[in-house]
Amino acid sequence: MSRPRKTPAALIAAAVSLSLLVGVLAGCSAGAPSRVGDGGGHRDPFPQTEASTPAKGVGTAPAVMGASASWSNDPRPRPPGSARLTTLPAQDDAAIVHLLARATFGPRAGDIDRVRAEGAAAWLERQLDPRRIDDTAAEATLAGMKTLAMPTDALLREFPRPDPTTRQKIQSGEMTRAELMAMYPREKRPGRIIGELQAAKIARAVLSERQLEEVMVDFWFNHFNVYALKGDGRWYVTAYERDAIRPHALGRFRDLVRATARHPAMLVYLDNWLSSRADFTVPIGPNRGRRAGLNENYARELLELHTLGVDGGYTQQDVREVARAFTGWTIDRPRVNGTFVYRAMMHDRGAKTVLGHRIAAGGGESDGERVIDLVTRHPSTSRFIATKLARRFVADEPPGPLVERVAAAFRATGGDVRAMLRAIFSAPEFWAPEARRAKIKKPFEFVASATRALGGRLDGAGAYALARAVADIGEPLYEAQPPTGHPDRADAWVSTGALLARMNFALALAQHRFRGVRVTGGATAADGARQRPDEVLDRVLASVLHGAATPETRAVLTAQLGDRERADVETLTALVLGSPEFQRR
Repeated sequence: MSRPRKTPAALIAAAVSLSLLVGVLAGCSAGAPSRVGDGGGHRDPFPQTEASTPAKGVGTAPAVMGASASWSNDPRPRPPGSARLTTLPAQDDAAIVHLLARATFGPRAGDIDRVRAEGAAAWLERQLDPRRIDDTAAEATLAGMKTLAMPTDALLREFPRPDPTTRQKIQSGEMTRAELMAMYPREKRPGRIIGELQAAKIARAVLSERQLEEVMVDFWFNHFNVYALKGDGRWYVTAYERDAIRPHALGRFRDLVRATARHPAMLVYLDNWLSSRADFTVPIGPNRGRRAGLNENYARELLELHTLGVDGGYTQQDVREVARAFTGWTIDRPRVNGTFVYRAMMHDRGAKTVLGHRIAAGGGESDGERVIDLVTRHPSTSRFIATKLARRFVADEPPGPLVERVAAAFRATGGDVRAMLRAIFSAPEFWAPEARRAKIKKPFEFVASATRALGGRLDGAGAYALARAVADIGEPLYEAQPPTGHPDRADAWVSTGALLARMNFALALAQHRFRGVRVTGGATAADGARQRPDEVLDRVLASVLHGAATPETRAVLTAQLGDRERADVETLTALVLGSPEFQRR
């Protein structure tokens, strides 16, 4: 990939003009990565206005039916959200664009027609059953990324860290770094593992037909975040997403909690693999005789971030009791096998009381399983998970009644993710006009949606290039250090520097400067019309924004045409991708 060049001055001026339309620069310094904070008196950086609704001719807001969609004629009573979707509110093109903006990583050419022909309810049900969907294009791009299918022990063996003797030689000067690199060629270095995982993530987001599954894998990885670069995490994180997150992304919440709790990536990230009863001493190895002890990191995040939420009604004593329950959940030979193991000798076998429930003394691995049952059935968990899902799919501040209905679907179905998503997609709050373009895209979402909007195709090299672009804009994949993961709120991603970084990416994408990425959107829009700049602008706006450009945005873009006799399609395309309307989903 050739790195994106600096944005031309004229393009910067246009970007600034676009941002000024919606107050992006108000209160933001010129440098990145300044952020808009709640306490600084800043308003929504991309405020919705009456002009933000789709232009006339694209469609008006659909007439919303009741609080839920119509279900099949099956007479048996069903829990809220558990029935298959059969009908949804009347769908015009603007409503379909909204659905695609939330349930996928952005519409591609032809997607609107396909959803209209199939029907939104049928399309959603197919997305909720991704194994029914052929995904040949994405799989072909992933085929060369061999580490994605490798078990952890194979990764540890095939991509070793330098042994202690070699490291000592480097430190003493007996060996140069060049000699070290020769011993460990690039294709055998551990960095390849994370590189391929990052490339695979963006490739799936752009190319996969199983879009809702990919959206949910991204959502749950952030919810159960691990930092890939901590300790041995880089060898574990591939299996973590593949085996703990992906199989349960549209399944049951308890299965997600259990799979992540037992996975070495989580055990390392939150230090539970070291947690033991207070009087335990290490019996063998280089740390023989060392006193271990209780570690509360995982217990705290399990309660605060994974299940009940910070205001979920637990106490510090509950944190300690949960930590005691998970003692002995550790890793078998971390640098050889890297698999979960329960070691009874490390476990605190005393009685425990968690959230008012007594766990009898003498238990073992089942103590942790009991805790998982308790926290996943707790009422606070249903509301906390419902809030996060409604935030992802509807608004940063999700409507209370919607949260309550999604929480009811959680409780009625035992935490079935499909049921909660059906409750969201059948809700009037999801389809309401004010929900449209109410969310700011994360850098990952922006890069994926821009590439999809321009009909992007990519090979392995292109996937690597786009993954690096996501990091350049501010979201290095699998490298969020805090347990909260990458944030899903506007104020984390909006600044002057961030806007210009996005514009740089958009220009490089439109000008075909990413090796291995082929886009056709702008060129297709301009076919036979470059000498009619106004017509080119109309075509680009229609293909990328689907008629949603405000008069103010159109005026800035029209000013860029000037008196030119020939349209600079690539620059126009980049400006449309950098517009306030495209930053929202």
